[in-house]
Amino acid sequence: MRTLRTMPANVADSTVLGDLLHGREARLWGDQAYRGQKAVIKAKAPRAQDHTHRRYRHEGVVNENERAKNRTKSKVRARGEHPFLIIKRVFGFAKVRYRGLAKNTNRMFVACGLANLFVSRRRLAAA
Repeated sequence: MRTLRTMPANVADSTVLGDLLHGREARLWGDQAYRGQKAVIKAKAPRAQDHTHRRYRHEGVVNENERAKNRTKSKVRARGEHPFLIIKRVFGFAKVRYRGLAKNTNRMFVACGLANLFVSRRRLAAA
């Protein structure tokens, strides 16, 4: 993980997309929550290819071609979700423990660092 931002539960993650982009992205994968963020993506990461989900159902008609593309995009994004599985299951970050955003942010930074070590533990042990 390169960027971490914690927010209260009443703030959608798609609203802080501009803060998460650093400008050197080659591709941007997102679900349908990021569908209306094309202007933000172009402003913050002009070279990034936008691979967010597109609408596949319009006026009751399902576009099977667009639905298949969205399914492929979901498979790619699922690989990026693996560190969050580690953070939740191995390090127990399934629920917030502390009161206040600053304390939970600090705990999340530690959990992300530990998840990076956990993912690369075999390479580190071999070295």
